[in-house]
Amino acid sequence: MNKTVVQRGLYFDEIEVGTTYVHRPGRTVTETDNVLFTTATMNSQALHLDAAWSAAQPFGQRLVNSMFTLATVVGQSVTQLTQGTIVAQLGLTDVTFPHPLFHGDTLYTETVVTDKRPSSSRPGQGIVTMAHTGRNQHGIIVATASRTCLMWTEEGHRNAQDEREQAPDAGEA
Repeated sequence: MNKTVVQRGLYFDEIEVGTTYVHRPGRTVTETDNVLFTTATMNSQALHLDAAWSAAQPFGQRLVNSMFTLATVVGQSVTQLTQGTIVAQLGLTDVTFPHPLFHGDTLYTETVVTDKRPSSSRPGQGIVTMAHTGRNQHGIIVATASRTCLMWTEEGHRNAQDEREQAPDAGEA
């Protein structure tokens, strides 16, 4: 008999407060990543786009857009924690960038679950708070953020899927 394994994040029931989840692989950030993200988001900051101007600034080179860094830190956690098990992201707080990320740096992320509780208004779901930390290849912290998500319990998700499968197709009326 063949076994099928579906890649997913963790259900609310599987997440443990105090556990550190180390996300791999890392992500080496390129100049192209930075320029595309910066221009796609209409951020004209010379620190991200102008090599000559940035060379005369305190860090002596262009910086990776901090919003790219934040998005990548959160993104690196998805397959291990929230892929297919998240209902919604509720918020990000306490975002810091204590050291810049540069072109060619490799970003590594870890997440500590700091809190979880069942939702008081949404049966089958719970609220999880996570502290994300992004480090460069030298172990220097380049980003931190606290993230709160609404997550499925395994039973709640199964029940919701069963209800969708049993609902008459709206197009068959």
